Amino acid sequence: MVTIPEYYEGKNFLITGATGFMGKVLLEKLLRSCPGVKAAYVLVRPKAGQAPTARIADMINCKLFDRLREEQPDFTEKIVAVNSDLTQPDLDLSIEDQETLMGCINIVFHCAATIRFNEPLKDAMQLNVLATQKMLNLAHRMKYLDVFIHVSTAYAHCDRELIEEVVYPPPVDYRKLIDTLEWMDDKLVSLMTPKLLGERPNTYTYTKALAEHLIQQECGNLNVAIVRPSIVGASWKEPFPGWIDNFNGPSGIFIAAGKGILRTMRASNNAVADLVPVDVVINTTLAAAWYSGSQRHARPRSMLVYNCTTGGINPFHWGEVEYHVISTFKRNPLEQAFRRPNVNLTTNHLINQYWIAVSHKAPAFLYDLFLRMSGREPRMMKTITRLHKAMMVLEYFTSHSWVLHEPLMGVEHRQRHHAHEPDGI
Repeated sequence: MVTIPEYYEGKNFLITGATGFMGKVLLEKLLRSCPGVKAAYVLVRPKAGQAPTARIADMINCKLFDRLREEQPDFTEKIVAVNSDLTQPDLDLSIEDQETLMGCINIVFHCAATIRFNEPLKDAMQLNVLATQKMLNLAHRMKYLDVFIHVSTAYAHCDRELIEEVVYPPPVDYRKLIDTLEWMDDKLVSLMTPKLLGERPNTYTYTKALAEHLIQQECGNLNVAIVRPSIVGASWKEPFPGWIDNFNGPSGIFIAAGKGILRTMRASNNAVADLVPVDVVINTTLAAAWYSGSQRHARPRSMLVYNCTTGGINPFHWGEVEYHVISTFKRNPLEQAFRRPNVNLTTNHLINQYWIAVSHKAPAFLYDLFLRMSGREPRMMKTITRLHKAMMVLEYFTSHSWVLHEPLMGVEHRQRHHAHEPDGI
């Protein structure tokens, strides 16, 4: 088999969600580790008055791209920003752009999704399901496509305790749901959402499950692979340790704990905190595309699914997270901390509510009172309210554990194992 850089040499790839956390790391890693790639086409919509080219120029200005800039000063010449909106018919692509993409793209990385867990169902369907359908339709018209990679989530099927590397039957027929949502008003959709979700905790996991099934049903003769990361965190090694660009999910919780704002959290000490570094996920994604793409003539075409998780190999529990977060911030205190870091985990709802009142709301109220008396703008209660919303969203995942099955066998496993070594590409 060809090596990973050899496989990508001379190829054109298309990325959706390139301005998102994982999309940025994917773009940087591919350009840096596979310098032979021909061009990177990125679908970007105008935002806040900024054209797609300006958004990409701003994005690659960040520290994440410093190493690439040093090694390949002219890397920007390979990036082609394409004006597109995934929620619009035909992805809002011009006829010229459609023809360009259909005539040159070899690999598609579909990373775009809404990661807001409690997005209204209509919006989540639009971004996670219908956008995927439109991307597949475009992919079917690409003349030289090797492989289509869809980035899903390990929690798409979180209603099951054992999650294997297969696509499970969906809770509803996605086609019927799409038709129903078209005529139903928002209030009615909101009322029926809990019933539709069933045992799933939010619209994010629900729509990601539907998107997987849609791909299975509509991929036809396309060569497709699905990558399912668990909770994606800061980089482990590449391009440097600890890079992150947002405070969504656990990252924001950790910072709040380090600042001394977060003192109590509802979680099970024994539940697995399946955190996976973003560079491990991206290495796995690139290796999955390489394997499916380079093997497409050598084996019967089948849709491979990769659970990119840590819980089965190196389990880390929320009880350990508590200890490591506190000890880390005691050794390396954050600037302008509100209080000394100290977090207590509890599974009991009433005990948690008591500590929220005593350790969060009361100190925040007093601090805001002090700010008002000093003639400054009160801000701590707003911060606490935002923190509690984030914690409520995460509660389901900090209180449950799953067995995410990764078969440890044969050559395929060895190739995937090497993808976990950041300098192996």
